[in-house]
Amino acid sequence: MAKPLSGQVCVVTGASRGIGKGIALQLSGAGATVYITARHREALEAAAAEVRARGGKCVPVVCDSSREEDVVALFERVRQEQAGRLDVLVNNAFSGVGSIVEGFGLPFWESSTALWDQINNAGLRGHYICTVYAARLMVPAGRGLVVTISSPGGLRYMFDVPYGIGKAACDRLAADCAVELRPFGVASVALWPGFVRTESLAQEVEHRTGPMMAKLKKMASMGETPEVSGKCVVSLASDPRVMRHSGKVLLNPDLARLYGFKDVDGREVFNYLSVRDILSELMPKLAGLFRLIPRFITIPKWALALYSSKFSVYPPIQPPQLKSKKQA
Repeated sequence: MAKPLSGQVCVVTGASRGIGKGIALQLSGAGATVYITARHREALEAAAAEVRARGGKCVPVVCDSSREEDVVALFERVRQEQAGRLDVLVNNAFSGVGSIVEGFGLPFWESSTALWDQINNAGLRGHYICTVYAARLMVPAGRGLVVTISSPGGLRYMFDVPYGIGKAACDRLAADCAVELRPFGVASVALWPGFVRTESLAQEVEHRTGPMMAKLKKMASMGETPEVSGKCVVSLASDPRVMRHSGKVLLNPDLARLYGFKDVDGREVFNYLSVRDILSELMPKLAGLFRLIPRFITIPKWALALYSSKFSVYPPIQPPQLKSKKQA
């Protein structure tokens, strides 16, 4: 049976675990040769071994996306080994998870300014650098797809100030690159995964307790596996009409519905914009009643755009339990 991405070449940054590894597994399963990057060789080799165990073609490359010299070397290697071919770049590298957890609830003026670089050096600047060098291979070929992993944190406040700024910038990076890439047949999109059951989340839920962990466990039970994002990227890369999506923010549950796939565990991909599920979360006592609402009825995108607008009349969002050191 022919695989949809046979002969294609892909680069996935930050692919030693989580969403990046899930994307690499799906791309390789679709027949592509996948270059995966991370900063630590041991974890990277383990991810590559997992890809190969499924019969996929995988090339692990130690690369720090925040170091331009590393990125240059990565894409030069791809150019030499693949005769200049590059079909898909997935910008996924992110190094700020630990910093977000450690500083959660602390206002920005009492956080270290290093938090900005910890969140946005690899996760935003690195995405831009990778996109620059990927475009230099894609544009002459007249084809290609750049996927930048982002999140609803680009819409409204989430976690902390640098995180929200970085994710909003990722969405804008995808949109503005799309404008300049469109004449050359290269698509650029931002992808918003849902709540993802990553390895790190599983460890947090297993070893910690408290009200926050109870909520996380509930969310994890509804969440998607890391390979859902991979299925989204494969579907986009296989779509001859992918340019219709270029410049847009795409949501995993929307793509699952559009392309007709389920999660790797056979479950429907949880739709975090489902009116039924949102109302059930806000008013759990009426959850039984809300089950009468079909899950495919979702909050319209125009409503999201209006709610998040800088010119919106809606009241500002309240951050979660911020407490300064002086108050602690």
